[in-house]
Amino acid sequence: MARVIELTDLTFQWHPEQDPTLDIPSLAIEQGEHLFLKGPSGCGKSTLLGLLTGINVATSGDVVALGQNLKSLSASARDKFRADHIGYIFQQFNLLPYLSVIDNVTLPCQFSRTRKQKVTEPLHEEAKHLLEHLRLPHHLLNKPVIELSIGQQQRVAAARALIGQPEFLIADEPTSALDHDNREAFIELLMEQANVAKSTLIFVSHDPTLEPLFTRSENLQDINRARAL
Repeated sequence: MARVIELTDLTFQWHPEQDPTLDIPSLAIEQGEHLFLKGPSGCGKSTLLGLLTGINVATSGDVVALGQNLKSLSASARDKFRADHIGYIFQQFNLLPYLSVIDNVTLPCQFSRTRKQKVTEPLHEEAKHLLEHLRLPHHLLNKPVIELSIGQQQRVAAARALIGQPEFLIADEPTSALDHDNREAFIELLMEQANVAKSTLIFVSHDPTLEPLFTRSENLQDINRARAL
């Protein structure tokens, strides 16, 4: 099985005079894995996601994603890599409030020709099918997302991340506003759609009750020497 992400001797510090926030000797994530990344608030989970997506650059060591060492890329090349290969579900969703549901979902394909080329039917039809699979009611598709409930917006954010079959999906505490039953149902739907797209899923949460839903879990505190000192 191919490795989607490989970290080697990774360190990251926000300022040269500060101790590292992250010091991870190694971490490998395989294609198609569903990884639960846990740890308390403030332990560096979001910082690590920034490195995996090329938003931040390692102070030392390597972050290799899909065979590409992100440290060797320019800022604009990292932006393009992220748009082409990564679907991101943010904690606050980051939807554009006055755009329709459909227009929010299709946005990644406006920025990435690579993802648009993976869509095998008209773009709006693909968006509709994803939203249907994520159980969003059909009558909401042309509504501005600001009119949707939190749970409905969450499904829109998931469809936006999934469109164009990105190689890996990152979900950063996207279920924190939902009750337990709805959290589990959403994760199961997300996994189902990730499997259809053959995407690797990295799900970040500090909620241990969700861990049994995943085939693999890592505690950032266990693999991060900066926090173990």
